[in-house]
Amino acid sequence: MLIVGGLVLLTGSLYLIPALGKSLEKLAKWLGGFQAIIGIIAIIVGILSITSLAGIVLIIVGLILAVGIMSSLPGIGKSIGKFVKFLGAFQTIIGIVALILGILELL
Repeated sequence: MLIVGGLVLLTGSLYLIPALGKSLEKLAKWLGGFQAIIGIIAIIVGILSITSLAGIVLIIVGLILAVGIMSSLPGIGKSIGKFVKFLGAFQTIIGIVALILGILELL
């Protein structure tokens, strides 16, 4: 889940990777169509594994990806929206961290 979320967050930057960049960019753009669904799943998986660093990063990735749905929640939606806008400034860094953690968990 970390790899998928990281790829979606890095959609605008993947073309910079030599040799694989164009293919990864196409994959990330296709996955971007499922951004809200990936975000909700990332939040759920992150909550289930909140005791690890990967779980915390998954929650952050999920919040960024599901901002459209989360900001419409009554009561807490505006606060979550403001927090996610703050996190959005670090989207590339968070995407790189998520991608690296996802690859490390595969090993």
